[in-house]
Amino acid sequence: MNSPVKSAPERDDYPYAKLSVLERQVVGFFVDGVRVLGLPKSLGEIYGLMFVAPEPLSLDDVVDKLNLSKGSASQGLRMLRKLGALKEVNGHGGRRTLYQPDVDLKRLVGGFIREEVRPHLESGKGKVGELLTLASREEDKVLRKHYRSRMLKLEAWMTRGRIVLPLLQRMLGE
Repeated sequence: MNSPVKSAPERDDYPYAKLSVLERQVVGFFVDGVRVLGLPKSLGEIYGLMFVAPEPLSLDDVVDKLNLSKGSASQGLRMLRKLGALKEVNGHGGRRTLYQPDVDLKRLVGGFIREEVRPHLESGKGKVGELLTLASREEDKVLRKHYRSRMLKLEAWMTRGRIVLPLLQRMLGE
């Protein structure tokens, strides 16, 4: 008699086998979110696990529950701390560093803006200038005009972004 085929979340070898159905769903929710933002999947996995966990977790807990390498988990925890999404908390007499999520949306968005968006806008300033220079070198007059128009549009977007970003950060209390 054949045993029924298990779906991926129910298989014993599934990466999240040590998580409950709810924990898997929450982790999946955050993985989808970080993908939209272009961030590594492991950040969503780690933050999702921390978000749903009833108590602070250690690096070893993250490695064990998510089946991540120690290096990937360590790098993810560091990045999430830098973004302000996680904070260190004191353990109960142990030497292990424990982490818990910061669930304040203002701080999360503010950290993302500070660590990801602002540097992109700043580096984009010089890049757009280089693109304008390249566009002006186009030999075909029609194409040169088109390229220049698009690069000026891009420059305007970047300028607006640099204006709106501080307003958004102030609105969020950053």
